Amino acid sequence: MPFVKRPFQIEKPIKAFLFAMRQFGFRQGEAQRLISKGRILINGQSIYDTAAVIQGEIEVVYFEPKSRGHQPLFVDKNFLVFDKPSGVLVHPNTMATEYSMLDEVRSHSGDHANATHRIDMETSGLLLASRHKAGERVLKSLFEHKQITKRYLAWVEGKLQKPFEVEEPIAIRSDYSQNKHKVEINPNGKYAKTLFKPLYYDEKLETTLVECRPITGRTHQIRIHLFHVKHPILGDPIYGTAFEASDAYLNGTLSPEDRYRATGATRLMLHAHRLSFPYGCHYEIVSAVDFKEAKTVICPKEERDFFA
Repeated sequence: MPFVKRPFQIEKPIKAFLFAMRQFGFRQGEAQRLISKGRILINGQSIYDTAAVIQGEIEVVYFEPKSRGHQPLFVDKNFLVFDKPSGVLVHPNTMATEYSMLDEVRSHSGDHANATHRIDMETSGLLLASRHKAGERVLKSLFEHKQITKRYLAWVEGKLQKPFEVEEPIAIRSDYSQNKHKVEINPNGKYAKTLFKPLYYDEKLETTLVECRPITGRTHQIRIHLFHVKHPILGDPIYGTAFEASDAYLNGTLSPEDRYRATGATRLMLHAHRLSFPYGCHYEIVSAVDFKEAKTVICPKEERDFFA
């Protein structure tokens, strides 16, 4: 498990943040964050005072990465790019998370390496990670100033023939009593724009492979924009399926078989396919995954049951 609890014996009084800096090679801010999260314990109780002085027996909970052998697609002295599998978190969401891409990032490049953007757990594809703190600042600044272009591929329900764009504002929802959508199209929401280009139509499965280029970066933007034009992404357990299926999925009670029929695929059919950005020179990185072949996990149309 990535988060481990280890005992330490401290002979002489020392400030907790200094101990963490010396023991783990943390910078002061990192050491203080460790303490503020309650990761240093005395007699089984967390301390939160970053100026606290500690001595004697203590325990420390910290992240210790464990690789599962997933190698980066591309390595530079400043950054890494991984082809993230569907079903894997980018960062651990709790201390009980057994595995995330952060395990691979830090196993490869050390404790100061970090993923620089988010990808939904079920979305597969390119994940950009820094190898050091200076690289993290540069990459996050590129994202903030919209200098990184991302393109996705999605298998969607129905037939699309011409390129189009969706320019609809998106708002975070607070009421999940009628549906389980995290976001919605709302005139009071934040501006959002996505460009779409159909690439291939499979008549037997009645599904279209679409290239998606988000101009803005809102939560679930591609998913809600495609749902809005009535071509939801196949395999999406939140958008494009009925309340009963979404509710069961979120409660962990939707079986793989029911999910296959209710959503049209075994997984969310969305893939981060291409990244373009400047970092000294211009980089254009393309996923090694042939996402066209991923249609093998799409449910035949005649077997789909959207809980209507």
